[in-house]
Formats: sequence, structure tokens, C-alpha cells
Amino acid sequence: MTVDPSFAAELRAIAPRLHHYLDQFSQARVLVVGDITVDEFLTGQVERVSREAPVLILRHETTRQIPGGGANAVYNLAKLGAQVKSVGLVGKDEQGQALRRIFTDATIDTEGILVDPVRPTVTKTRISGHARQSVTQQIVRIDRKSDDLPDVELQEQLADYIRQHLDSVDAVVCSDYGDGVLTQPVIEAVLKHPRVIVDTQKELYRYKGAMIFTPNLPEAEKAVGYAIATPADLMKAGQDLLNLTQAHHILITRGEEGMSLFGRDGSEQTIPAFNRTDVFDVTGAGDTVVAALTLALIAGATPWEAAILGNVAASLVIRQFGTATTTVHDIRSTLNQLLEQ
Repeated sequence: MTVDPSFAAELRAIAPRLHHYLDQFSQARVLVVGDITVDEFLTGQVERVSREAPVLILRHETTRQIPGGGANAVYNLAKLGAQVKSVGLVGKDEQGQALRRIFTDATIDTEGILVDPVRPTVTKTRISGHARQSVTQQIVRIDRKSDDLPDVELQEQLADYIRQHLDSVDAVVCSDYGDGVLTQPVIEAVLKHPRVIVDTQKELYRYKGAMIFTPNLPEAEKAVGYAIATPADLMKAGQDLLNLTQAHHILITRGEEGMSLFGRDGSEQTIPAFNRTDVFDVTGAGDTVVAALTLALIAGATPWEAAILGNVAASLVIRQFGTATTTVHDIRSTLNQLLEQ
């Protein structure tokens, strides 16, 4: 990984503070409200083409289940050492039970995860196959989800749980993948907390007044209604998003172009990408940014400092295939490597 020489001096100046914030991550208490998902991976070896239809027959080898969607944000926070309460919905199915087991093993509080008896746990099953001595490739993905909103009573139960626990947490993260958990009663309950971090794929205006939003570039373009192709477009989009959301800050993540942070005071700050070459999979990188950003803010970092730590964390997970997490130790080591350049 490399850092732009002009940015390196700024990084060295704040390095002691960044390390101090990392030391505080384990003290943070976070409530995550989100669309929790199971990412399921079924892998097998291709034996032959079926006589029933022109399709491959796989001999099953492994099944792996990991947190996805909003559950990945929860898991990232836990792996970074935070004390995490998860709020969301699962179905009355094996995938929901599996997710609870994964969370319990990671010491995540699952009391706020309620069972929806009529909707399935959102599950994305990727079926992959390989021939002998060849690479494994995805063949098909099967999604299990419902387009119906949860019952009004369930929405109110989630909102009640949130209200009961707001005073016991340092921040609330909203991880909205559009799967129905973050309805209006739930959002209204969340916004009672002074430190709300929002990661949503659409309808940012529903969270008006939250502390900080973290859209990626396509999400930002969708929200403002125009392409962001030039620095002038980017500046305009930042201000338009601030007006739309009434947020304190907007952090637009821009892939290999880094991140741009906009403040209500008219400020704009850019954090360059630290990893432009060893990029294997960006899946879930936004959840990693949100996790590190949130914990840094709780530790006392400025939004700019918090975004830097979020950027370092994301630069690590995109080097791995599939939804991934990182640790404080790895972030610290990478930060030291950047400072030595």
C-alpha cells in the first residue's frame, strides 16, 4: 500500500492521535439497526453434465455461512472490539438460527433480533463449482427475501427496543439495504440519539438530522439526481446532500479516488485511497468503513480523522475475496507501514 507524499505529512502529524483512537475501540458501545443477511456459499466439484437437462452436476464439498448486509456491519464492529447490540429481523428458519449462532460466538448481543414468522431471513446463496485442479467459479446466486414490509406490531417492537437501549450506547448505526427493517417508526426511534451514522442505499432524506451519512458514489448520484463526473459536480453534490439530509457531515466513498468529506460549515476534505492495486473484492467494504468510522468518532476523533481510519480499514478488506472483516491490530500495522514511506 502507498500514500500520496503530500498526504503523508498530514498523516504523520496526526498519527499519535489515530493510534490513541484505536486503543479506545474496545470501550465503545454501539447499537446497529439494520437489514441483517446471511451470505451462504455452497461449493462442489463438477462431475458431469446432467442427462435430465443441459446443466452441471456438482458433488457438494462445503457450505459456509457468514454475516452479510447489515449483519456485516455488526460483525465488523465486533471484530474491531466494540460492544455491539444488533437490532433486526430474521425468519423462522435455519439461516436465522445460524446467524444468531455466529453473533453469539462473537459476543454480539442478539436480544434485539426478533423473529418474523412470515418473512424469511434474507439469504443470498452463491453456488460455485470447479473441475479438478481448476479455480472455483460462481455459477448462480439464489436470493431468499420478501418484498413485504414486516407487520406493524413487529415494527413497533423494534422501535420500543431501540428506545429502551438508546441511553446505554455511544452511537447508533443504521445499515439500510432496503429489506424492510428500517421503517418510519424504527427510524424515528433511532434519531432520538445524538450520534447516528447512516449507511443507506436509497432515500437518505428519511434519516434527516442524523450526524453523518456514508453514501458511495452511485448512491450519492442517485440521491442528487445527476452524474458526479467533475470536481465541481462533487462539491455541488456534497452541499446538495447536506441540504437534503440536514446532516453534520456527508462522507462520499469513491473507490480508487478515495473519500470526500463535506461539512455543514462548507468544508471539503479528501482522503486518498491507500490501496489502488491489490483489489480483489469490494463486497462489504462500505460496512467496514462505517464500523471503523463509528468507533473512531466515539473515541473522540474528528470526522476527518475517523474517515482516515475507515479508509485504512477498507483498504484491508478489499484485498480479500468475499465479505470480510479486519482487526485493530491489522489497521495499526497498516497505518505504521504507511507512515514509514
